[in-house]
Order: sequence, then C-alpha cells, then structure tokens
Amino acid sequence: MRLDVFLKTARLIKRRTIAREMCDKGRVLVNGHEAKPAKEVRPGDSIALKFASRIIDLEVIGMPGTSSKKPLAEELYRITSETRLPREKDLWNENNSSS
Repeated sequence: MRLDVFLKTARLIKRRTIAREMCDKGRVLVNGHEAKPAKEVRPGDSIALKFASRIIDLEVIGMPGTSSKKPLAEELYRITSETRLPREKDLWNENNSSS
C-alpha cells in the first residue's frame, strides 16, 4: 500500500494531501530513509513522522483490508516512541531568561 494512503487510512494524518506534503518536505522516514508518497509500505516497516511539536516512531503491523469497516489503529500500527519537541516560544523564553 502507498505510504500516503496508509497514513490517511490509519488516521495518523487527516488528509492524503497533507501526507504527500509531509513526504515531499522530508518529514516522513520509512526504515530510516526519506520516503516519497508512493513508497510501498509493508508490515514490519518502521515509520517516523516529524510534526511541528513531536516526533512519532511507529511500526507497521498490518494493512487495512478491503472491507467496509474501518480498521482500528491498534490493528495497523504500534507506536514505539513519541518525543515532544519544545515550542519555539518556549526556547525563546529559555534563552532570554538565562541572560
């Protein structure tokens, strides 16, 4: 399954267009390498998503079927780590308070 479709179907990203934009900007890694939206994703692959406020690492454990019921997130991926990033405003305050 295509990476951008998987991210949308798994509800990690709301719209496929946004998933494509993130891939084009290098904010999505598959198995440690920058990935294009058309990259084929398979169970066992690791995906890293770099959002503005956090980085999520996950492992693909399944693919959505063709049935009409929506798959649960627990059936598609497992989050291996999640890192919160400091906001730019917080960094600004931290740098100015130490002066």
